Amino acid sequence: MTLPPSLVAELGLPYAFSSSATLADDTEVAFPVHRVTVLWDGGRRRIEIDAVGSTPLVGMALLDRHNLNIDIENGGRVLIRARG
Repeated sequence: MTLPPSLVAELGLPYAFSSSATLADDTEVAFPVHRVTVLWDGGRRRIEIDAVGSTPLVGMALLDRHNLNIDIENGGRVLIRARG
């Protein structure tokens, strides 16, 4: 999962370590990673949050064993459901 650094700071998420990624233009960027516990499907799950970008993103690991439905339009609905 990614969250904007400003939101990570506002929430006071605990820092874990620094990581890096290579962008499409071969630029390497470093960013802090935070370990948190989230409520997911009614249970607690320990995950890592990358403090990067300006838009929150849910990673594929959280979506495993779920159905994802997205209305592709500005302000469109996003529905995530656990599979049976």
